[in-house]
Amino acid sequence: QVQLVESGGGLVQAGGSLRLSCAPSGSIFSINVMAWYRRAPGKQRDLVADITSGGSIDYADSVKGRFTISRDKGKNTVYLQMNSLKPEDTAVYYCNVDGYRGSSGSLRSFNSWGQGTQVTVSS
Repeated sequence: QVQLVESGGGLVQAGGSLRLSCAPSGSIFSINVMAWYRRAPGKQRDLVADITSGGSIDYADSVKGRFTISRDKGKNTVYLQMNSLKPEDTAVYYCNVDGYRGSSGSLRSFNSWGQGTQVTVSS
């Protein structure tokens, strides 16, 4: 099993910034995609941003120009820098990582979710 450890959520005023981080534990062989999703109260979980092993990045239209996803390959850690936060960004943010675990000759694919971290933006 690959577990993801998230950190960085909290309460911030509108216009403020927060930085989320997420790192998988266990024997990771390679990572295909690292992503952030969010679920606002009463809504479905939606993609916020993702980054592939090749560095390709996608953002939801609602966060373009305000959020930045990045990855530290050496630490297998993904970050989400959130600037100019708005009350509508309030949600539980989830990290998702897709890749392979184990060692060469004994690889298993995995797709894991973090436990979620609350981000609350006050007006």
